[in-house]
Amino acid sequence: MQLKNNAYRLNETLRGVETMTRFALAVLALASGVYTYLGVRGILDGSATFVFFAAIIYSAAVSVAIYAFWTFMLRFVPLVTSGVQRIGLFVTMAIGCIMIMAMSSWLNAAALAGSAALEQHMAVTLQGYAEDLDDAHANALAAQSLLPDVQRAAERFDTLAASERESGALTGTTGSGSVVQLLSQMGSQMTQLAATITGSREEVAGQFEQGSARLATMRELVSTPGAIEPRSDQFQAEAVQLTAVIAALQQTGVAASVKRASADLSAGFIAPVADGASADLASRQDRVMETVRTSVAAQSAALTAAADEILATPLIEQRRFVPLSSAEAVIRYWSDFIPSWAGAISIDMLPVVLVLVLMIVNDALRRDADTLEEAENITAAEMLRAMALYRRMQETGVLSEQAPLPVTPETEPVPEEPLAPAAQAPPDDATVTPIDTAQRKRNEGPARP
Repeated sequence: MQLKNNAYRLNETLRGVETMTRFALAVLALASGVYTYLGVRGILDGSATFVFFAAIIYSAAVSVAIYAFWTFMLRFVPLVTSGVQRIGLFVTMAIGCIMIMAMSSWLNAAALAGSAALEQHMAVTLQGYAEDLDDAHANALAAQSLLPDVQRAAERFDTLAASERESGALTGTTGSGSVVQLLSQMGSQMTQLAATITGSREEVAGQFEQGSARLATMRELVSTPGAIEPRSDQFQAEAVQLTAVIAALQQTGVAASVKRASADLSAGFIAPVADGASADLASRQDRVMETVRTSVAAQSAALTAAADEILATPLIEQRRFVPLSSAEAVIRYWSDFIPSWAGAISIDMLPVVLVLVLMIVNDALRRDADTLEEAENITAAEMLRAMALYRRMQETGVLSEQAPLPVTPETEPVPEEPLAPAAQAPPDDATVTPIDTAQRKRNEGPARP
């Protein structure tokens, strides 16, 4: 019969894969334990012996817990048919899965992608240091933008002083007087300020080259193959040196010095006494020096405003390289290692699929077995007795001879087979003709016709 054969095949298949299921579960538990050992070893501190035994004990406990938990689920979930009880088992299984991921999966991910995650951490930190160095260099060179203005102001004062000395362009009288002296003084101050700005450029360039060399070393440490721990330690040492370079660059900027020098131009302006031989010349010198004072004040205000704008740029905060363990790095940069996380979790969660498969197969087996429960329990002797009883019922007229053998949708009509003589039931008293021998006396002979 088809249903009977289907249920039989399902049952036999379940028995056949039972050993394979146990083997697969043991291999998965062992694999999870191995990767858990690698992950635990990377985060424990202490002597080599302590780390070894502690990691072995923890990984063994994880393997046993995973094997025991999934064995329970594989045994009980397929057998439970009640909806409430099955929901309770599913909730229990979900809690167990969360606990397994908490004690094993993240360590598996650390073992699979720990070194790559630490390299990712160093690469991200390196990018931040590169940005800080560029910003510090730009801030240090920002004062260089003031150099053209200072140089133009110095040239203008020197040009006016020369014109006054040679042709009396300002006072109308040639020679070196008070006006020439004042203009030469302002030009000299502006020239000194321009020299200060120019001199800082070489120092800034030298510090930037030193910082670039540190960055190049750090890039090599990130990309060089090999053990990650020594590379991480050397990377940290280079990061400390680079931080010092960035701090020095911020101190090298001359914007504050330019601001102070430009403020001194106006506040510290000292006009010489007019030395004209006549009152008219002295009056003209006073008017020119007042004009120079106004021009110096305007130049001072412009330079001060430009320096304030540069100084308003926020300072670069000191960046520190924080070493991480492989597990911490995997958790922090989890989005970059989704395939590793998927593999680590799949090792622990794959038995969920086996539980669901067994549950579905057992449900199908129960549905098929329910329709064949009586047919599975009947014996050959019972079948023969049932057939003999059916024939006697036909002979006695209880059933019509034309009444066919009832056929249910679940069963096929069984062809009648001739019964063996030994298996035929003894005739009933109602069907035997009685012989009247007990009525005659012993001395009576046989009845004569």
